Amino acid sequence: MAMTRTFSFEIDSQGLGIVRIDKPGEKVNTLSISLLEEVEELLERIDREPNLKAVILISGKPDNFIAGADIHDFLTFKTAEHATEMSRRGQAFIDRLARAKVPIVAAIHGSCLGGGLELVLGCHYRIATDDPQTVLGLPEVQLGLIPGASGTQRLPRLIGLQAALDMILTGKNVYPRKARRLGLVDELVPREALLVAARRKALQLAAGWRPRRKKRGHPLVRALLENNPIGRAIIFKKARHLVLHRTKGHYPAPLKAIEAIRCGLTAGMKKGLEREARLFGELAVSPVTRQLINLFFAITATKKDTGVSDPHVRPRRVRKLGILGAGFMGSGIAMVAADKGIPVRLKDKDDESLSRGLKACYDYFAERRRKGILDGRQMEQRFNLISGTTDYAGFRTVDLVIEAVFEDLAVKQSVLAELERAAREDCIFASNTSSIPITDIARAATRPENVIGMHFFSPVPKMPLLEIIVTEQTDDSVTATCVEFGKRLGKTVIVVRDGVGFYTSRILAPYMNEAAHLLAEGAAIEDIDRAMVEWGFPVGPITLLDEVGIDVAAHVAKIMHRAFGQRLRPPDTMERIFADGRYGRKNKRGFYTYDGKKKRVDETVYDVLPHGRRRRRFPIEEIQERLALAMVNEAALCLQEGILRQPRDGDVGAILGLGFPPFRGGPFRYIDAVGVGTIVQRLEVWAARLNGRLAPAEMLVDMAKAGRTFY
Repeated sequence: MAMTRTFSFEIDSQGLGIVRIDKPGEKVNTLSISLLEEVEELLERIDREPNLKAVILISGKPDNFIAGADIHDFLTFKTAEHATEMSRRGQAFIDRLARAKVPIVAAIHGSCLGGGLELVLGCHYRIATDDPQTVLGLPEVQLGLIPGASGTQRLPRLIGLQAALDMILTGKNVYPRKARRLGLVDELVPREALLVAARRKALQLAAGWRPRRKKRGHPLVRALLENNPIGRAIIFKKARHLVLHRTKGHYPAPLKAIEAIRCGLTAGMKKGLEREARLFGELAVSPVTRQLINLFFAITATKKDTGVSDPHVRPRRVRKLGILGAGFMGSGIAMVAADKGIPVRLKDKDDESLSRGLKACYDYFAERRRKGILDGRQMEQRFNLISGTTDYAGFRTVDLVIEAVFEDLAVKQSVLAELERAAREDCIFASNTSSIPITDIARAATRPENVIGMHFFSPVPKMPLLEIIVTEQTDDSVTATCVEFGKRLGKTVIVVRDGVGFYTSRILAPYMNEAAHLLAEGAAIEDIDRAMVEWGFPVGPITLLDEVGIDVAAHVAKIMHRAFGQRLRPPDTMERIFADGRYGRKNKRGFYTYDGKKKRVDETVYDVLPHGRRRRRFPIEEIQERLALAMVNEAALCLQEGILRQPRDGDVGAILGLGFPPFRGGPFRYIDAVGVGTIVQRLEVWAARLNGRLAPAEMLVDMAKAGRTFY
């Protein structure tokens, strides 16, 4: 038996070579530059073994095949030429795998992503487990890259152009059943049968059997679109249009991926591989890619953070979760917890409210079954983990309770007092409030050390961030428990100190406030929204007001004004609109109309605003600068005041919680990129024009004088 550090290779009595991939000291397998010599040695061994019939590639990790390339390697690329050469080496490895003298079977369980999927595309047969832990994908565009080890060439040839474009341009994961439908894998088996099935197929391949792979999709569609140059041109044109619509041109990687795929299908695989390597090299050293890689490392570091400074503090085990309030947020938390195998006790005030919440949970799991993520048995098992009640029966056995009741201090204090009487003394009480200080809620507690904030974002199943808020009295073990629990739910967790608005709501407030001031000054609704979408936000601030609720926004604006004074004084715009009976989408009366398919500005809203329907044209740069500076300056104030522990948390929180443009790196990376001195100078210009409203944070002024940066 020959051993290498990551790959073990043994030949059994039937002549089958078993290659186990198990990177020592790591939770997941990654492909790094340092492994290239190992890989070459392995391939040489396969080529020279005289009695070898076939090879099986399988992982030694519990729920991971190969998570992709080692991202640290990307930071070593100093030039585009260096990155291009690494891409060529990866392509050569996959090509050699595909041309091996014996059949190679990939036995896949767990995450098979990026370079891991490119590796199995070079294999001759692919078996995967029908398990929710198994996902396949090419997420490179999320790092500002394209697949660089022949993925842009091999995937379209295997599953078809349109399916390949969807995977590569979005970076979305594909679950096993969809992977089978696409033809990405040849066979699905139960987890426990993976190696047995792989052995069987390897021996069949060695005996001359070849899989019959059906062409996917409708034959007429293939003939008209994918199998002729004119049809492919239509597909590429549509793909390019969709990419530009989605990215506004800020992210070059999807367009480069289209270019590489198109080159390969037009000029042949050799030319396509050359183009893929060159484009990969160009992207690898681009500023956008560097910011996205920085974000990746920030999120990775956040996932390792315990939330407390004392390394001896250990989290308690949460075996059962209680939730107060079965509305949109409460049911959302319940479904995510049950999906992770956690029993949930869901309470609401009456049977009708409770039934609505339970139905929302059932619909969520039914949808996951429809998508092929869960089978019928798994769907029922997860839904049955949620039980409902209209009193506190069953709460004696819960370890953590999250309240998601009406956003009112008295209501939250009332349910806290009730819970303390019904639950165990060590039960943790977490509030899902988005704005009420946790310290105020905890005043109703007899055990304030067990009170903490857990601010989930809506919709809970989709939004990746969890903001945990600690008070001066919160026990470290409570913090560590909630951080660990958030990670179990699959969330990226940041821990912030208590204060009005915490971090995310607080930096959103001046951003929205500045949008309201622009509206009061005569700016057009669509101009404000368009400016910030073009700057990189997923939606504009006025659209966001309609979605959140104008009533909610007006309420929060008052709270922020009371807390932070003149610099967060809102114009009376919001009160006027609210008084006009406009709550936003919820009552179909807001800044936009909701009575047709196409959203349009409701021109009648201008009748209650200064300047009426006579709107002024503001330069797009002014709108973008005022709103962006308002947000990043507030982020600096949060760090200055100790609300944030470190810049990293602020960048991760703004991007994952508020949609701050990832390619800009987050508020603190953005300040560094523009220059602290430049940011301070622009803030001072606007502060002079706006009665001090955008005065720079003292921290920024000091940093500019000292020439310091955040990173």
